[in-house]
Amino acid sequence: MSAGDPPVSVSLRRPGRGPAPLRVLFLHGLAGGANVWDDYLAQAADHGHELWTAELPWRSEEVPDWAVRPPAHWTAEAMGQVPGGPDVVVAHSFGAGALLALLDGQGVDPGGLAPDGVDAFAWHRLRGVVLVSPFYRARPRDFDWEALSYYVNGFDRILADGLRVRSGGRITGELRQDMALKVRERVGPYGWTSFFDTYLRTPYLRTERLSGPCLVIGGEADFAAHPSDGEALGAALPDATVKILGDCGHFAMVEQAAEFAALTDSFLDSAAARPRPGATDERVREND
Repeated sequence: MSAGDPPVSVSLRRPGRGPAPLRVLFLHGLAGGANVWDDYLAQAADHGHELWTAELPWRSEEVPDWAVRPPAHWTAEAMGQVPGGPDVVVAHSFGAGALLALLDGQGVDPGGLAPDGVDAFAWHRLRGVVLVSPFYRARPRDFDWEALSYYVNGFDRILADGLRVRSGGRITGELRQDMALKVRERVGPYGWTSFFDTYLRTPYLRTERLSGPCLVIGGEADFAAHPSDGEALGAALPDATVKILGDCGHFAMVEQAAEFAALTDSFLDSAAARPRPGATDERVREND
């Protein structure tokens, strides 16, 4: 994508079949892009689901000043660009945090309007959510100065590992570290602060409100979003299944592509079998 591209765009990667196919939207993490889902899309079973990917303003090219608005704002824009709205959202890393913030009502004004008139209640009609390597801590006291130091001083290491995985190990040594430092500069203090602020707010998520089915996938060797984060989130959600994959870091969809595809396909098939919730009923519940 070029500098003139819009902050948020979605692309149809696989058309659905039938009169009402399951619509699925994939969200990438910080300094990533829609191509992080390519391995999954190549392996995903063709069960007639309609698959969309989003390019978000925190992508690797970085839209200037995107952090002026909350991540939930941009997530709502992406969901609003899927015709009819998504039935399932699959979100990775920082994208998962942005989605959780939106599901909790952040980034939406009291009148129920998301950015540019997007239906803020579209998420009430979700039939399921898949959260991949989410950042989450259950209690405010789980954050301390050591945690802050870890994510500030180790940010380039996290970015370097992402370059390693996404390049298939082709980028190594000093070149990988130099590239990671350049990516860190593009993200900048405001981008990093948006990420960490989203993480810091996770103990305050009203997870009991997020009652729909959720699949949480993590990697046992993930040193960015630790496996304990996914396990804690799964424990906090009313209807969640947690899968921590062996020999896997932060990018399960790449590092354990076959197992990730099997888990995600099974979840999507189950979601497709459930009725699509009605927006009116959900609004009534929300106002009770």
